[in-house]
Amino acid sequence: MLLTPHSQATTPIRRRTAAALLTSAVSVCLVAASAPVVPLGVGDRLFPYLGNPGYDVVSYDLAFTYPGNNSEPMAAVTTLDAWTTADLDRVNLDFAHGKVESVEVDGDPAEFRSAGEDLVITPEDSVPDGTWMRITVRHTSDPVPAKGREGGWVRTADGLAMANQADAAHLVFPCNDHPSDKAMFTFRVTAPDGHTAVAGGLPAGVEKSGGSTTWTYRTQHPMATELAQVSIGRSTVLHRTGPHGLPLRDVVPTRDREALEPWLEKTPGQIAWMESKVGRYPFETYGLLVADVSTGFELETQTLSLFERELFTDPVYPPWYVESIMVHEVAHQWFGNSVTPRTWSDLWLNEGHATWYEALYAEEQAGKPMRDRMKAAYGASDRWRAAGGPPAAPKAPDPARKTGIFRPNVYDGAALVLYALRQEIGRPAFERLQRAWVVRHQDDTATTEDFVRLATEISGRDLDGFFQDWLYGEKTPPMPGHPDWKPETPAKPQAPAEKSQAPAKQAPAARTPAR
Repeated sequence: MLLTPHSQATTPIRRRTAAALLTSAVSVCLVAASAPVVPLGVGDRLFPYLGNPGYDVVSYDLAFTYPGNNSEPMAAVTTLDAWTTADLDRVNLDFAHGKVESVEVDGDPAEFRSAGEDLVITPEDSVPDGTWMRITVRHTSDPVPAKGREGGWVRTADGLAMANQADAAHLVFPCNDHPSDKAMFTFRVTAPDGHTAVAGGLPAGVEKSGGSTTWTYRTQHPMATELAQVSIGRSTVLHRTGPHGLPLRDVVPTRDREALEPWLEKTPGQIAWMESKVGRYPFETYGLLVADVSTGFELETQTLSLFERELFTDPVYPPWYVESIMVHEVAHQWFGNSVTPRTWSDLWLNEGHATWYEALYAEEQAGKPMRDRMKAAYGASDRWRAAGGPPAAPKAPDPARKTGIFRPNVYDGAALVLYALRQEIGRPAFERLQRAWVVRHQDDTATTEDFVRLATEISGRDLDGFFQDWLYGEKTPPMPGHPDWKPETPAKPQAPAEKSQAPAKQAPAARTPAR
């Protein structure tokens, strides 16, 4: 957005004449009106045009009207309330895949234009720093994938779901699409009878009217845009109770409810296991959204994680592996959702911790030694760093594939950093650090520097050199306590093998990591 610091541009010099002041004021207005409409960003190293400066969103109210199929645009209304942090002549929102019909700022019509993947709004009057601002956008939300883009709406066999990581919430609704700006959410979804809509948060009302139903859900904790979830389909909602009376609900294709129940009933125990490691579950509810769709990933959308049906129904995946992936997404509710990365370069804090607890669960519940997995990761780590960058300084993704940041260096490569840290400071200090991290930054954002600072505080040691090498080094440092561990020697090039007639089903080790 175009920021015009009014306190500087319009502050009068005492000796100016009235005519000079009038000329100055007119010129400022002309400059603001004639300045080019451009996309902005908050300066994220990996996604420089994502997010927008000048305001902090406090809440979103999203309304979608589903027409009964997943191939035509939905009518939608997005209302956001924000606190301005600068004087604004224009307001930029991220929005790139839908038709905007009208925009209002504080109830008054506003002009709007598109610039790149931004919706640039010009209100009738500039909005001063330090004031509340309400923006209402009437638009369409298109479930048909945007050309050359990944993410946004996911079209399932019987409806829709969302997969907004890492740069895709603004393909669904206008927003400040950066994890540093968390907000409260209200979802209102209207669908024809025979469909069920569920969203993140808790139910806040159901209204029936003339062959359709509107479901309302509200979050009780702030959320990053990339973690929003809405499910629309011919689904069944299954309810159960978790630790401390936590309400759990799973959303599944109705025809698969019996086949999926043996997996779904494991969730309370998995949450209890995580609580034994890091403390009380941080949100108001949890559950699995099992979608009949092939995506190649699972996704930790806040309070309602997205899973592919085939993860649970395809026998190629052994039970211990399926359960560990379920725990990966549960762990994200603490690491990534409650404590959210302030920049996308801090992604290792999310995926490294989720992978850590995935591996620890497999060790404790299925006898799969953490040490073996970490030794294998150590062998591959130099190769991962060369391909994707060090864990805390990942390379930028290909512009045509924004999910390219989800590489092994931020999964097992980052979990390897945590293993090295536990080796360096000892298990008791490491476990205190994990608990302190999710308490200190609950419902907030945090950075790599915050983690380094807390680790130093908890351990009582200067860890700057340790973290510099492990998080930012081009080569993997020696593993504390395991001087025999060595990086893999690059293999010699071999002639390509003859292609099979049909691709083999991916084995667990080759599967795209759970996000």
